Amino acid sequence: MRTVGLLIAFIFSIQVTDAQEAHRRWRKMNQIRNDKFDLILPEVMRENKIDMWIIMNREGSFDPLYQDMGAGYVGKTGYYIFTDHGERRIERAALGISGYLLEEGGTYDYFGSELELKSYVQERDPKAIGLNISQDIGGADGLSYSGYGELASILGQEYEKRFVSAEKLVSDFRSRRVASEIAVFAEACEIAYQITEKALSNEIITPGITTLEDVAWWMKEQMFERNLESSFGMPSVYVTGIRGIIATSSDRIIQRGDIIMIDWGVGLMNMYTDMKRMAYVLQEGELVVPDGIRNAFDKAVEVRTIIKETIKPGFTAKENETMIYEALIAKGFNKMKGFNQFTEEDITDVINGCHSVGNWGHGVGPSIAFFNPKRLEYVIQPTNLLSIELFAYTKLPEWGGKKLRVPLEDDAIVTERGVEWLYPINPRVLLIK
Repeated sequence: MRTVGLLIAFIFSIQVTDAQEAHRRWRKMNQIRNDKFDLILPEVMRENKIDMWIIMNREGSFDPLYQDMGAGYVGKTGYYIFTDHGERRIERAALGISGYLLEEGGTYDYFGSELELKSYVQERDPKAIGLNISQDIGGADGLSYSGYGELASILGQEYEKRFVSAEKLVSDFRSRRVASEIAVFAEACEIAYQITEKALSNEIITPGITTLEDVAWWMKEQMFERNLESSFGMPSVYVTGIRGIIATSSDRIIQRGDIIMIDWGVGLMNMYTDMKRMAYVLQEGELVVPDGIRNAFDKAVEVRTIIKETIKPGFTAKENETMIYEALIAKGFNKMKGFNQFTEEDITDVINGCHSVGNWGHGVGPSIAFFNPKRLEYVIQPTNLLSIELFAYTKLPEWGGKKLRVPLEDDAIVTERGVEWLYPINPRVLLIK
């Protein structure tokens, strides 16, 4: 009986600890939400000339900003509504959305029925009603075709004429960060890089035995144990060879002489990371990374340093991209015409992929990346979070002069001073003995 009692006490202690962690995370997310609604929302609504923002949700079909807004229980239809009366505080209401976690968060001024929508809007008579409609940014495109039709029918033609896209508003709201949000993102980054670097160690990998998917599933298990999420599904654990990627997160056994990369990120309290790490599996008798591989990595580090020192707030992402390539070319690097379009010349070919990060592994803010053409137009602002990502291709003597692609990626914040790292980045190739 004493054993049973001890077991029950142990289980209860775990439950209490879990409850404390759940409460801690909830409080932090409430703090972020209140700070963003107080500090960010007024400026971005006014910059985008939107005096009412309606975010529509249906049961089973939530807007991408559902977690940002506080989640909550939605019956058939619900709305988060924000109204700018020209005062310091933006009025906030939840119609048709309820629940303990939302209501106790202290974020909203009014909770009501979804049936109040028409009278609520008429009383405030907004000039421009922002809706989450976008052709270029998925995170700003939460309103469905039928949802639009329903809003137009309820509010009538007079207000339908005032509907505008909230695409830029969504980007600005999400990508400008408050201190509490940055603290949570940094916490997520700490967890992510520690798991990644442990995954590429002899604690997890035994050459000749461990497979790529063994490593990926170990990482997934770490996420499960810590109640983490990810934007990327299965972690990409891959081996690179002369002809490029050999295998990714498969049953391919890790061998001596392999060059292994990991690309993934974790999600914690609605903040998502994106990072890479690179490791080399020592051959029998080797003690250090071969010179060619080390040189290729060092070239990539040099590129990373140039990118970090070049990015400046107050310029568009496109202007920053131009400045980055001008600085790289001045230092003897070659700008590639497109991804993986490297040359045969004895020069390090580079493509920049610095993108927004934060509420997903690929965020919705200004992006200095060829794959986000719309957001190249947006101005880089202090507090924007960027994934400093690049791909550098350098010849390896060990491969008969064929080029190794070295991908580097770590998350950083833009400040008035430029770019600053949020955690220890990878300074060298990791070793697996």
